[in-house]
Amino acid sequence: MGMYDVAYALGIAPWERYLRAAGPGIMARLDTEEAERPNPPGRALDLGCGRGLYTAELARRGWRATGIDAVERAITAARRTRTPGTTFVVGDVTDLASQGLGTFDFFLDIGCFQALDRDRSRRMAEGMTALANPDATLLILAFQPTGLLARAGSASPAEVEAAFAAWTLLSVEPAETTGLGWPLNHTSPQWYRLRLRP
Repeated sequence: MGMYDVAYALGIAPWERYLRAAGPGIMARLDTEEAERPNPPGRALDLGCGRGLYTAELARRGWRATGIDAVERAITAARRTRTPGTTFVVGDVTDLASQGLGTFDFFLDIGCFQALDRDRSRRMAEGMTALANPDATLLILAFQPTGLLARAGSASPAEVEAAFAAWTLLSVEPAETTGLGWPLNHTSPQWYRLRLRP
């Protein structure tokens, strides 16, 4: 059983607590995505979706939202409480091409990219690029490298740009640390927003 399997088995999911604690900041960023799109806004992919809280929020906002996660226990829970307009898939984010997911206009990643080693994060980025519709956008929450995150995973701006070479980095903004708990509330999470280049 992997670390995330154990977390779900024990009912420990700090990334879900973060949605409740830092909700206004996350909602404002999702508002930005919708403001640039028609209504309904299109298809969204929530990577490392867990039990689907963010996927459900996307669907409530009109996206046709797909959540993908490798932890079957999490996907089972997501399907049990499924919001209309959502689909959930047990799958590997580093092998998106094999999942038969179709293409997407928006990608949301709350901490998945940063948890992978360099090779797997590169494969994840390549898979997302292959599934991206023209003018697709991407929103990533990732922690900058610190001593505290040497084991937990992190991603620098340079690493994000290198992995997503086919995308333009539109903005890098500090993310809220409220609700993360110690020691993560003493780190420097960042929101990265990117757009696929023509």
